[in-house]
Order: sequence, then structure tokens, then C-alpha cells
Amino acid sequence: MPSAVIPFLSPAAAGRSSRLSPETLAQRAVDVLSEHKALDIALIDISRTATFTYYFVIATAQSPLQFDALVEYLERDLGPQGVVLRHREGSPESGWVLLDFGDIIVHLFTADQRAYYRLEELWGRTSPVVRFAD
Repeated sequence: MPSAVIPFLSPAAAGRSSRLSPETLAQRAVDVLSEHKALDIALIDISRTATFTYYFVIATAQSPLQFDALVEYLERDLGPQGVVLRHREGSPESGWVLLDFGDIIVHLFTADQRAYYRLEELWGRTSPVVRFAD
């Protein structure tokens, strides 16, 4: 029997398999990135502006090796909590890697690509941006 989607839940919430709330998941991703030396970490609550996810977590990686390591650390830490990487876009060589974990989307950038795309500025017009010290 097909499962019904409840219309008042976001797509992220309707398909949630994680045991973590969106807020806890976002904070855990921030913690993992911080522990592994990502720079200029920002958290944006887009839940009132978008229906496809609750939070963006944005960080700067300093090398292709660090991009790959951060992805691995996030998957290793979040996986036991029932969080699955649903989709990955981009590559370290392109300067932008997007990781879709459903309730959160993690954006890893080089400093140059982050300055070019300015996601904090774009989404910060309608959503609060919380920055974390390096």
C-alpha cells in the first residue's frame, strides 16, 4: 500500500528517516565541520522561506582533500543517527560540493566560489544567518 504524504509537512519532513530533529541535525553538522577545521561556518534557517529543506549549513574547505574528508566525516557521524546522504552535487575541483541530507543541505565551498555565489547574502535577506567563529 503506498504511503500518503501529509500536505502540511515539508517534503523533507514527510520523508524523514532520521532520529534527529532538523535543529539537532544542523547543529551536529556544524559541530562536525568545526571539529575538522572547516572555515567560516554559517547556519541559515530557511524553513519559513523554502519547502525543500529546513537549514543550509555553509562552510569553506581549504583543499580538495579537505572537501573529501569533510564529506566522509559528515556521513560517518550522521549515518548512525539514521541520516542518509540523499544526493551529492559538484566536486572539490569545481570549488563547490552540495550534500543533501534531507532536513539540511550542506554547501562546501572554496573561498573564491563562496564569495562568487554569496548564498548567505541571498538567503539572508529573508532568513536569519548564524555565523560560527573559526
